[in-house]
Amino acid sequence: MSGSTRHSYASNRRVDSIQSVRSVTSDEERRNSRIQASKARQTAVSYDEAYSFALRVAFLNYLLQPRKKRKEYVAVPKPVHRSHSSSVSELMKDFVPSGSSSSMKLPHGFRGQLEKRMTAVLQGTERLPGYNDAAVKRTFGVAYTAFTQRDFQKSIDKDRKVEPLVLIFYSSAIKFHSAGKSPDDYHWRSLVDRHLAMFVRLISSVIKDIGSDRDDLLARLNTLENKLLTNDQNLSLDKGQESSTFVEVEVPLSYEIKDMPMVLFVAKIFGLPNSQVQNDIDKNMTTWTEEAALKDFKNYQFRLSANMAGTLRKLDFDVDDAFEDWKRTETQQLAQIFAEILSIRPDLKTGSGSDKPLPLRPMSLYSEDQAFSDLSKMLSNRSSGSFGFDPSSGFSPMSPDDNSSIRSVDEPSYTFMPVDPRPVYKTILQYVMSYDQLHSEEFPFAEESIEFLTELAIRWRIPQFMRHVTLVEVAVRKFLDQEISTMQLDACLDFVKEAQPEPKKPPPINFFGATLFDVEPGRWTMTDFAGYQQSIKDLHDALLRELYTLLIQCYQPNPPSVGVVMSVLTNHVQNDPTYTERPDEMAEYTQHLENGLRQKAAEVYRGFLDANIPSNMEDWNFAHVVKLGQAVVGLAEKIKKRYRKNPEIMGASPFKVLVETIFPSFEEDAQEFIKRVVDMSKTRGEEGQIDVQDGFDLYKELVEIRKMHVESLPGKPFAFHIESLLEDFVWRWIRNAEARMTDFVEQAIKQDTFQVRTNDPDDIPTDEQRHSVSIIDTFTLFTQTVNQIHQLDWDDELHHAKFMTALAKAFSAGIGRYCEIVEQHFAKEMDRQTPQEAAASRSAQDRFLQYAKDAWNSKDKVEPFQFYPQSFVKLNNIEYAMQALDKLEKTMNVDGCAEAIRRVEGIKPLVRKAGKYVFTIKIVEAEDLKACDPGGYSDPYVVLCDEYQKRLAKTRIIMRNLNPRWDESIDITVSGPLNIIATIWDYDTFGDHDFVGRTSLKLDPVHFSDYLPREFWLDLDTQGRLLLRVSMEGERDDIQFHFGKAFRHLKRTERDMVRKITDKLTSHINHSLSHDTLKSLLSRGIAASMANLWKKRQSTAPTVTAQDVENTLQPLFTYFDENFAIMKQTLTDATMVAVMTRLWKEVLMAIENLLVPPLSDKPSTQKPLTQAEMDIVYRWLELLFNFFNAKDAHTGEVLGVPSDVLKSPKWHELASLNFFYFDSTENLIRTSERMAAANAQRAREQQQATAAAAGAGSRMSAPPQLHSNNHHNSNSLAPPGGMTGAAAIGAFGSLGTIRRGKSIMMSRNLGTMRQAKLEKRKEAQADPSDDMILRILRMRPEAAHYLKERHRQKERMAAAAAAAMIVRQSVNQKFGLGAGFDNGGGGGGLRVNKRQSVVPPVPKLPFGAGTSGGQVIGGGQFGRGGR
Repeated sequence: MSGSTRHSYASNRRVDSIQSVRSVTSDEERRNSRIQASKARQTAVSYDEAYSFALRVAFLNYLLQPRKKRKEYVAVPKPVHRSHSSSVSELMKDFVPSGSSSSMKLPHGFRGQLEKRMTAVLQGTERLPGYNDAAVKRTFGVAYTAFTQRDFQKSIDKDRKVEPLVLIFYSSAIKFHSAGKSPDDYHWRSLVDRHLAMFVRLISSVIKDIGSDRDDLLARLNTLENKLLTNDQNLSLDKGQESSTFVEVEVPLSYEIKDMPMVLFVAKIFGLPNSQVQNDIDKNMTTWTEEAALKDFKNYQFRLSANMAGTLRKLDFDVDDAFEDWKRTETQQLAQIFAEILSIRPDLKTGSGSDKPLPLRPMSLYSEDQAFSDLSKMLSNRSSGSFGFDPSSGFSPMSPDDNSSIRSVDEPSYTFMPVDPRPVYKTILQYVMSYDQLHSEEFPFAEESIEFLTELAIRWRIPQFMRHVTLVEVAVRKFLDQEISTMQLDACLDFVKEAQPEPKKPPPINFFGATLFDVEPGRWTMTDFAGYQQSIKDLHDALLRELYTLLIQCYQPNPPSVGVVMSVLTNHVQNDPTYTERPDEMAEYTQHLENGLRQKAAEVYRGFLDANIPSNMEDWNFAHVVKLGQAVVGLAEKIKKRYRKNPEIMGASPFKVLVETIFPSFEEDAQEFIKRVVDMSKTRGEEGQIDVQDGFDLYKELVEIRKMHVESLPGKPFAFHIESLLEDFVWRWIRNAEARMTDFVEQAIKQDTFQVRTNDPDDIPTDEQRHSVSIIDTFTLFTQTVNQIHQLDWDDELHHAKFMTALAKAFSAGIGRYCEIVEQHFAKEMDRQTPQEAAASRSAQDRFLQYAKDAWNSKDKVEPFQFYPQSFVKLNNIEYAMQALDKLEKTMNVDGCAEAIRRVEGIKPLVRKAGKYVFTIKIVEAEDLKACDPGGYSDPYVVLCDEYQKRLAKTRIIMRNLNPRWDESIDITVSGPLNIIATIWDYDTFGDHDFVGRTSLKLDPVHFSDYLPREFWLDLDTQGRLLLRVSMEGERDDIQFHFGKAFRHLKRTERDMVRKITDKLTSHINHSLSHDTLKSLLSRGIAASMANLWKKRQSTAPTVTAQDVENTLQPLFTYFDENFAIMKQTLTDATMVAVMTRLWKEVLMAIENLLVPPLSDKPSTQKPLTQAEMDIVYRWLELLFNFFNAKDAHTGEVLGVPSDVLKSPKWHELASLNFFYFDSTENLIRTSERMAAANAQRAREQQQATAAAAGAGSRMSAPPQLHSNNHHNSNSLAPPGGMTGAAAIGAFGSLGTIRRGKSIMMSRNLGTMRQAKLEKRKEAQADPSDDMILRILRMRPEAAHYLKERHRQKERMAAAAAAAMIVRQSVNQKFGLGAGFDNGGGGGGLRVNKRQSVVPPVPKLPFGAGTSGGQVIGGGQFGRGGR
């Protein structure tokens, strides 16, 4: 209870009106004086005194136990017959009201329901209890016979009275049971009464079931039933009475301790032999009697009523109401005790006894003067009446007249009760607890102990709260003396605060069953309150000392638990309502505890140093630092886990103290250790180099510690930057991976058989099984390499991005090497001629003999090319690699890494002299080549070499063609200008290959600083020319660039491999879709017409049916099906679609060659097709489209190439060609001019928009590209958008439209590649070209002048572009910009026409095409439009 509450109690005390010898000036001083006086008078209780009073109470318990009884054989008198109903009139008098013979009537239908219920009784199915007895059934059976008489039934139905039923049942029962009995035997009549009562109960039940309102009738029936049952006292038949029987008599007391369980228990707790205890009993049994106990309680009652010494008095309580409540309950419980004694000794009711007990020392919690004052008050109020005892007990309380003097009255003299019972009870409690601690498994008390202590409290009138307080005092003292453990102390404190099981008969103890705080501490005695408060304070101090001792051991391997101590401290001390603490007490203790924990943490860390770090510095390595870190982290995690539910204990956090103490020390030591180990390894050279894995392990440990440091010490930074200190280990690992990358790839390819991976050769492989192990192993290596870096969880964004960039570079090199080797193997496997190619390479005489042989053998079927399965597996591997590389790009977060580097280092400007540049050279086509074969054709292929005669690339062979088209690209990495030489050779199966022509081109990064693609028509030194398309990109150490380069490797390898596959089928495609086939088809119709004319002498127009057209392509379809069947066995679905798409391009090119000649400035010798030929060609295009689309006729499912892929820009050009094919030359020229003018207008609008955007960015007259760079992706080396130089050339459509090339940055993943393809298709649709019109005009001789004018226009625009380039370079130099920002497209160093050195003005074109022009730089040849 708090101090303020106790003051509130004290303020309500009334002031006594009596005079006291000692006066006090205030309530507080008064209470203090009382407590001090009480403590002064309390003396230690001796062993003998405690034993004596314990023995007395145990012996009294024996005396007051209920007496045992035993049976004795005695004679008994013959029982008197009981009364019973003897007449019908006496039985029915309650039914007939006085003065009237009528009765109440039964409800209608009653008789029938009654008979049913009686039938149920006879059958044993009656629901009411008691009707299944055999005697009942016999009686009811006799009555049922009488009831079923017809006359009786009519009478009952008519009168509906109950009296006849009762009388008939009674008479029938009397007649049945009296048969054969003697006249003086009346025992059977009681059975008749009972059966009749059961019949009356059955009648009442039937009336209630019918639901009739017969309350008066039911009441009378109930009265009759009770009367019959009252008479029926014994339902059993009298079988005769015995002349004697057994009776119970009390067993006299033996006064031997073997019959006294509580006395034996006292002997045990005090350690005395039974013989000595028996002697003490025998010696005092004349004094320790029931009469003496009665006198004790009478004396106690008197003193309680008189507020005299010998009991608790008003001054013992701090609150008067508390005393009055206790006194009121005490008075009532004394009456129970008197009743208990008198029930054992009834003879004591008549006398009060005259023996005087021996005087004992006076009991008073206060001074003797106070006692005399209370006595005078009691004597002056003698006439106030009863003292509260029940007068029915037969005697009066002891009066003061029984004593000889006032002094003797004030001195209590008890036999069984100590004068001051509290210290005696407390002493005995100590003995009991010590005994149970040694001999009982139950703690704090065994059941026998609880019974004994309860008996003491009853006889000594100790209230329940005093019992609890004394138990707390004893338990705390034993804990302080280390006699009991903390858990046992907790059990004792729980015992007084938890409700105990209630006995069947509660003992007469004040507040029995209440827990410690069920009675407010303010209502305790002041002695109990002071003693309890002192015990709690002593316990608090002891627990804090115990907690400190235990908690500073928390860093040990097996620390002791503080849970019990904290539980006792929290639940029983701090939460105690009487506990108060100083404001600064907890802060002082917390500081003291933290100091102890810091000291122990420092000792533990020093132990870690001694255990994990060698004393000799030469022996240090990273493993020692790792072990030290593991020890530190392990301890920190253990402490954090151990105290996760209670992080702070008494305001101190063991985990926080630990990390604050050892983490800074470890961090400083670790940094010094690492530096010294690294320095020593450098001095030792390669032999002493630290293993990379040791560096990784060390990093992981340091990162774990840093995480804990950040979580626990958020305001304190880590001692050093881990990543900067250990970065070199990651770079070493990456360099090692780079060095092993190409070797691993080569070994993987060497060990690969390139077979599908099926468990059974007969199984059809899935797409996942159509890749071989080399590509899977390669990307497994890539993934494991990336995961190794990811597992480090490197906490430096810039470092991580650079690591990924270096790995991307290594992956790109590995993929490039894989593509190179696989493509070489693939080329060897594919360098076998098809029968068509072999036939084409023969001489005319050989081909004639072969044709004759085939005709003789009727062999018109073309055999398919026998592809090797391993060739297709290689192609599948490339397709798998692109998918896997795309996943790897997402795993490495390529865009995020690039952004991280740009965010930290900024966007690096494109300087003039970069480290390396990548030139992409596309060998497009050649025109007017020299014929080297006797048949007037050549089989050309191109070889590219550098100026040192090192072969750079070689194209495929185009059979029998003087205008071949290769469309093959290569990448060349240079660091400065490089001259390349292109040589065209004619392939011969036997002997040396023939020289066709040679040309050269200088690749200078300076002239490609705008990074725009360019096309060059290069004249051969013999005859004809060669078209090259060149673009440049800077070789950048950029992760997106490396991934783009890897994707380009894969895509070009796939394209080249697919082209090699389709080349095996191209010759048959060209043969089937040729002018010869077209003429042959039409000639069959003409021949039939001539035969008809010869026979019938009449002419008819030649007709070619749709079936004839379809039959012409049937051999080609069959050839496709046979080759596709071979491919389908090995190729994946995606790769199969890629091959078929490429074949479709070849088909479109063959159709295009049938319709129009290639684009050139010279007239063509090719003749336009007739309308009939055009119809056949477009029918072929339709049939081939349906064949490649392969739509199921029933389900509509597309089994081949999707229609959106087949409908390419080339397909749309061919589809639209029919609109212009037969138009007049003038209309075609006007249409061409309009389209050229429209393209020029769009170009001017784009130029103005770009210039406006550039002008908004700066007020200075700077080059446009200075402002346009912000409009492009910063990741891409895209050119500025200004319309000058080469960029302006691109604005003029038609003869020389060069669209943006495929840069490496646009190929860094499958998503960017798909986006680029989509944009290319949209661009082709948005910018219509007049290329097809110009190709039609080549077949019109009258358009030769127009073609030449368009060629001159191109040359003038090229010259204007060169001039603009010079101007732009000068402007850039004026603004201090490097050539890297140059936007010009000059072709310095190239083999150009000398006319380009002069820059003429741009004249107006005569045909009104505006400022349209060509786009080719440096050549005098005509530029070909881009596809």
